[in-house]
Amino acid sequence: MKPFIDLQTQYRNIKDEIITCINEILESSHYILGKNVKAFEEEVKSYLGVADAIGVASGTDALHLALKALDIGYGDEVITTPFTFFATVEAILYVGAKPVFVDIEEDTYNIDPEKIEEKITPRTKAIIPVHIFGAPADMIKINEIARKYDLKVIEDAAQAFGARIGNKKVGSFGDAGCFSFYPSKNLGCFGDGGMVVTNDMKIAEKIKILRNHGSRGRYLHETIGLNSRLDEIQAGILRIKMKHIEEYNEQRRKKAFLYTKLLSDAVITPKDKDNFYHVYHLYSIRSSKRDKIKETLSNHGIPSVVYYPQPMHLQKALNFLGYKEGDLPVAEAVAGEILSLPMYPELPDEEVYEISQIILRCLQNS
Repeated sequence: MKPFIDLQTQYRNIKDEIITCINEILESSHYILGKNVKAFEEEVKSYLGVADAIGVASGTDALHLALKALDIGYGDEVITTPFTFFATVEAILYVGAKPVFVDIEEDTYNIDPEKIEEKITPRTKAIIPVHIFGAPADMIKINEIARKYDLKVIEDAAQAFGARIGNKKVGSFGDAGCFSFYPSKNLGCFGDGGMVVTNDMKIAEKIKILRNHGSRGRYLHETIGLNSRLDEIQAGILRIKMKHIEEYNEQRRKKAFLYTKLLSDAVITPKDKDNFYHVYHLYSIRSSKRDKIKETLSNHGIPSVVYYPQPMHLQKALNFLGYKEGDLPVAEAVAGEILSLPMYPELPDEEVYEISQIILRCLQNS
């Protein structure tokens, strides 16, 4: 079976730097909130053009801490998308707030700004757009709505490091931006890791305290926090990969454009909107014959993955929210047809051609 994402090739290309970095950290014996965490935070601040960046233990924690720092809690409602990974919703529930789902755009799979206002109530306190698959959500329209109703905006940019609208990178539009550095992400470490970025120094200071047991200094605790600190070794690895992120993202785009050129007449391919820089964390096609395509690819030793087969509002764990089938028809339709194909910077063009030809033959013969 060929890889869905090949992390080994990327590692081999930077192996010497990685090993040197890890050895230096081990020799230093400084493993928590060390110089690599501080340096990585500074590098991300510069890259994203934000006032501060705070390394935390995971993308899920980034969302959780951002919500806590914005004082969102019991009785509050947070508008978000049903077409996302479960962590987006978990973070809302962790603080005692209620997720309120808004259907998605059919072409981008991101939350539909035109449908947000109808879900706003006096209890609504925030919007969490998700830049799904690496495609920027329409932050211009979302921010306009947020300003109109005095709502906070927390960007779930877990899949979209380096994506941008014009020259402004995602994560820098809202009150806070949240990133995951899970190994398969565009910028991934060798375990779990995350980050919150913000232009509000009060929010930044709160998150720095919350990530460290609610403590500003040793054994002095101002609030109830978490143990959620980005690991020093992971920060060192991320600093090395950070030097290549523009190249990695551009290579993903080239593979995506090739897929689209080959497949656009046979399936629904991702949309690359004008002035929106999609970084293709995933390359996802849509077809009513999705299951047949998946089976055929598997028979040829090629993996494919369904992200996400069941929208959040229909998940068993969220039955208590009272949603039913048919409530969010676009998300439900997309979930029934979506299929993600192999995508990583080092993916050979020959494999893109091979995968595309298998899909085309499958559709011609079905």
